[in-house]
Amino acid sequence: MGTAAAGTAAAAAEAGGASPGANEVRLVGRVSADPQEQELPSGDRVVTLRLVVPRERPRPRSSGKGGPTGGASGGASVDTIDVACWSARTRTGALRLAAGDHAEVSGSLRRRFFRAGGAAVSRYEVEAASVRRVRA
Repeated sequence: MGTAAAGTAAAAAEAGGASPGANEVRLVGRVSADPQEQELPSGDRVVTLRLVVPRERPRPRSSGKGGPTGGASGGASVDTIDVACWSARTRTGALRLAAGDHAEVSGSLRRRFFRAGGAAVSRYEVEAASVRRVRA
């Protein structure tokens, strides 16, 4: 029964119908600080970096009351995104970057859970599938 449902979803996706879902991220921005390599207690290695990505200001929308709404009148015009590089290829690519470099990262959004100060917390980050330097 589950196989038929999965087959139907795949067939619908191939036919241009509804997709079962996607988790794809592409970021282009400035590396905020030198990437950091860390060895975890499990022996796994991860390189982390932060990418500062410019945010496009939304166009004002009409509120129906004669005035614009929805526009950003102030506040941040960038997003700062944490990136985790787990594979040898992405770790190597990330370690070639330095603060101020512009980079393109493709991957998936992940939610990571951990303990900090005795409390359970979570954080979203991009798990990199590819990392490369780009020209500004």
